[in-house]
This record gives sequence, structure tokens and C-alpha cells, in this order.
Amino acid sequence: MRKIQQLLVGSLLAILLGRVGFTQEKAQQYWPQWRGPAGTGSAEGANPPFQWSEIKNIRWRVEIPGRGHSTPIIWKDQVFLTTAIPTGDKLPPRYSGAPGAHDNLPITQKQQYVILSINREDGETRWKKTLQEALPHEGGHNSASLASQSPVTDGQHVFAFFGSRGIYCLDMEGTLVWKVNLGVMKSKHGHGEGSSPVLHGDTLVINWDHEEDSFVLALDKSTGKERWRIKRDEVTSWATPIVVEHAGSRQLIVSGTGRIRSYELATGRVIWECGGLSANIVCSPVAGHGMVFAGSSYEKQMMMAIELEGASGDITDSDKVRWSRIRGTPYVPSSLLYKESIYFLRHYQGILTRIEAKSGEEKQGPFRLGGIRNVYASPVAAANRIYITDMDGMTMVLSHEQQPRVLSMNQLNDSFSASAAIVEKEIYLRGLKRLYCIAED
Repeated sequence: MRKIQQLLVGSLLAILLGRVGFTQEKAQQYWPQWRGPAGTGSAEGANPPFQWSEIKNIRWRVEIPGRGHSTPIIWKDQVFLTTAIPTGDKLPPRYSGAPGAHDNLPITQKQQYVILSINREDGETRWKKTLQEALPHEGGHNSASLASQSPVTDGQHVFAFFGSRGIYCLDMEGTLVWKVNLGVMKSKHGHGEGSSPVLHGDTLVINWDHEEDSFVLALDKSTGKERWRIKRDEVTSWATPIVVEHAGSRQLIVSGTGRIRSYELATGRVIWECGGLSANIVCSPVAGHGMVFAGSSYEKQMMMAIELEGASGDITDSDKVRWSRIRGTPYVPSSLLYKESIYFLRHYQGILTRIEAKSGEEKQGPFRLGGIRNVYASPVAAANRIYITDMDGMTMVLSHEQQPRVLSMNQLNDSFSASAAIVEKEIYLRGLKRLYCIAED
């Protein structure tokens, strides 16, 4: 019976992450990776609350040890979360000394790099696994963390990535299956690490863009063995790759410094690339409607839609770029693709743009979101509602329509940089201090 159950779970994963035969019923059950089942930020079929406070619609809240900005992921009755916990004696403050370093945290203590399994029903910790204890080589930006990469699961295993501290595969009960050390990442300005792994079928992919030898890497999810490694000439980026299936082809798509590239998932062969992005890429791409949408806003603004059909080689300035725009584009929070629309915030501010994904038409807007300030968390959507959470603990809920209406303003006593996860009738918000499960009382 257990073997049959495992086979069924594996089949479900192939559907979920492979986007083959994907149904709303299955989509609403899990949030297995950064940005949700389809990597778009949307939760099809889910219907979570749109009003809450510290005393309303909070099923549970739990203190989170340490510090982290990774998104919680959910599979069945488990919520997985990574964090970095200071340990041992404090040391004299030391900085990484990276060129151009500014606004960075000092290195003062060893860290325990930890993954937690939390019971979805009541918030109790099921298990806690310290994967490594080490002194970090970089402190990171003062708004960042040493646990910013979100885990990913296939329902049989969970994969936790801590960058320079390695990638770890555990079973659902917290037993270590394998680990791989990829070396030391030297981030731009010493601002830290953030790109999450992506899982598709039996392939686990990691983007390793930094100030030294950059590469993208594919691992066998069962063993951790390297399948292929492709050198990249891009420097530091923090964006998470996506996998897209189009016309029978599985493409790994990576936003990086100056360009976006597509790789054949099976081999790492470059399929197409397109210039136009800025440096310091944080915003992850999203895909739908036969297109990929990528944005940047560090030294120049760019948002573009790339048609996948027939895309090959260098498609910069070609007709494969269906539309582009150079204002109001995102920097830190990633775009939200919801139904026929794509939403994004200007830089990381409370100014929202809504565009028709296929045509690039902006019928109304942009919309200034009064009460929303600095936003690191990426917007999410469910039940024709858009959820935007800022660093001051406020979540604005908007209607999904041409002229979005403010449905609610929801304040919590925490600071939020991690993106929300939505499953069925619940929202999970990971703050600097606590993890919240928001559900109807």
C-alpha cells in the first residue's frame, strides 16, 4: 500500500511541476515552490480570507527562530521553512570587504542553517534539522538574510538550498538523503544570496550567478549527481529560474545581468537569448499564454514579453519581443501573472501597473497604493483578488478588474519580506519574527 501511495504522489508531482494535465483541484492543494505550483504567484481554485488582523482570522502564529526571507512551502499537512540561527560566542564585527560594499550587516557569529517542518493544522514544529553550522563569509545587505532561498518539494523529498552552505535533500521526516557543496558565492557588494532552486520532473536546477565564475547547474534530484553545468558570463543576480514546457520542449529560463536566456532542460544547450535587462536582477520571470515575461529596474527600466513559438538564437530587437515598456518596472518583487493580466510594482514601491499579458496594453493606471510603502514580497492572487504585502506589515487586497478596488487593508505586527503562500482557504505569511496561518475563524 505504501509503495502504491508513493507512486501516486510521484505521478501527482509530475503533473504539478511538469504542468501536464494540471487541474484546478490539484493546484489548490499545494504550494510546492517559490511562487506557487505554476511559478506565477497565483493559486487557482483557492479562496483564502481577504480580511484579517492580529485578533481576526488568525488560525495560528508561531515564533520563528533566527532570521530568513524564504517563502514557506506547503505539501499536504506540512509547512517547510528555512532559517539561519545565530549560535555561539559573539565575535568582533567583520565585514566581507567586497568592492562597493554598503549598508551591509557585519559578520559577528556562527549560524545554524536550519529547515523546519511545521504542522499545517496547529503550527507546532514536527521536526527541525540543522544542516550546517558555520561562520558566514558575507553578512549580506541589512535588509537581506542568510536564509533567503525558498525550499522546493516533490512530495517525497524536500530540497533546502543555502547557497555557499550547500544544497540538501531530505525525506519528508527530516532524514538527510544527500548534500552537495557548490563552493563559495561572492555576491555583488557582498549583499548576499537569494536565487531559489527549481524542480521539474527528476531535474533540480540551481543558478549560480556571482562575481566570479558563474554557471547554471542541473542535478539528479534522487542522487544529487551533476547532469550538466553550463558556464555563464553574467555576474550576480538573485532571480529564480523557471521551467516552461512549449511545443514539446522543456526550457529552463534564467533572467540575468543584461539578458534573459533559455536553456534546453535536458542538456543545457542555449535555445534563445534576449538582451535589454539591467544589472542586479532580482525579479524572477513568469510564463504563460505562450510567452515569458521578464523585468528589471536597477539602472534602467525594462519589462518585456517574449513569444516562445519559433524563438531561437539572439532574438534581441526581433519580432519575438511581443511588447516592452520602460516605465514602472519591477526591481525586487517579482511580477504576478493572473489569468489574462500581468501585475508588477514600480521598483519596490506602492505603485502598481496592470497590463494585458498578450497585447501589452495598459488600459488604466498606474495605480498609487495609498498605505503601501516598501515592498520586497512578490504579489500573489486567488479568487479574483490581488494580495500585496509591504515591509511594515500591511497587506492590501485589491479586486482583479480593470480599475482595481481596495477590498481591505490588513495590518500585522511584523515586517514581511518573504512572499506569501496560498493553499485552499489559507494564506501563509512569513514575517521577520513569526509565521502566520491566516484562515477564517
